[in-house]
Amino acid sequence: MPSTTNNSVAARRLAQVTTTLAGLSTAAAPPQYVAPPATKENLPYADLAVIDLSQGHTLSGRRSLATEVVRAMRTHGFFYVVNHGYSAEQTTRMFSIANETFDAVSEGEKAIYTGQSASVYEGYKPRQTWKIEDGVQDQIEHYNINRQVYNRPHPEPLRPYLAEIEAFARHNHFNILHPILRLLAMGMGLPDEALVEQHSFDEAGESSVRFMKYYPRSVDEEQRTKQVWLKGHTDIGSVTILWSQPVGGLQILSPDGQWRWVRHMENALVINAGDVLTFLCGGFYPATRHRVIQPPADQRGRARVGVFYFAMANDALPLVPHTHSPVLQHVGVQRQCADADAPTMQAWRQGVTAAYGRSTLVRSKQDARVEEEVIAGVVVKHYN
Repeated sequence: MPSTTNNSVAARRLAQVTTTLAGLSTAAAPPQYVAPPATKENLPYADLAVIDLSQGHTLSGRRSLATEVVRAMRTHGFFYVVNHGYSAEQTTRMFSIANETFDAVSEGEKAIYTGQSASVYEGYKPRQTWKIEDGVQDQIEHYNINRQVYNRPHPEPLRPYLAEIEAFARHNHFNILHPILRLLAMGMGLPDEALVEQHSFDEAGESSVRFMKYYPRSVDEEQRTKQVWLKGHTDIGSVTILWSQPVGGLQILSPDGQWRWVRHMENALVINAGDVLTFLCGGFYPATRHRVIQPPADQRGRARVGVFYFAMANDALPLVPHTHSPVLQHVGVQRQCADADAPTMQAWRQGVTAAYGRSTLVRSKQDARVEEEVIAGVVVKHYN
């Protein structure tokens, strides 16, 4: 169980972030992003668990949450988080900053801050970078900010908000990611800090805040891609923290093989496991395939603004499983590759990042709906 010292440190970090945000409340306010209403379409939604992080202040509460998280990760690989420490007003403000990242920055300045390396997500990714299907490229723009916010310069319109973005990165890392990693470790019978230590804020790595904007597409593009905006995939990191937003489009591949929608929940987080968690946890927490498709009929023509925190392990960490876990010893270890061949976090993220949306995929011999590529000796699958 987490020690009293660990709980005290977490409490201090939460207080520090809260104090920082309170001090920023008088900073220049971005034009408020007004989200459209949530869809009223009757859609087949995934039945996802809701995890209340405020229940984790006691040992019994953490044990109960760990049981819920294990069940959620083992069934859907996705769950909601509520009571995560941000008010609805703070969340709205962060979405407003995210929207300014695209609307207030000129194309010329975006070009200056476009990422220069195909193997690292940094700065802007322009639209029409990734191949989707039948010659159609994506209409997704994003801006990636390393959790060490001041490591690189940023566009002028974002500079008034950098301290706030840094506080947001720290909040995601210390007050959301680390508590979830402790619950995941508890669920495997590991020491509380086993996964936390592999996700240090200060070690070299690429855990980052990402702002995204999905732009509407033409009727022709929708027809040629069967309405798919982002192919079915798993995330390359450990844990993805998605701040729920009302424009629909996110779907997960359910255990029965059906694509189901993720419902918007006001001021909630949508959490999912990525490839690295599957590596480190010996397949006990499988990464779930998900995709983005055209929004529901009553939201067509609306852009989707996204706010994420993508958590990755320390760059130097070899991605080998925690075989000393009593749970893994009972259920068995599902390795992604031999331990001796396991890539480091850095090698894995660089290989997948460089290949994504650019490489030529090969149709799977087992399933015609699946396309494959091999990265760092591991077969990576893409679902249409």
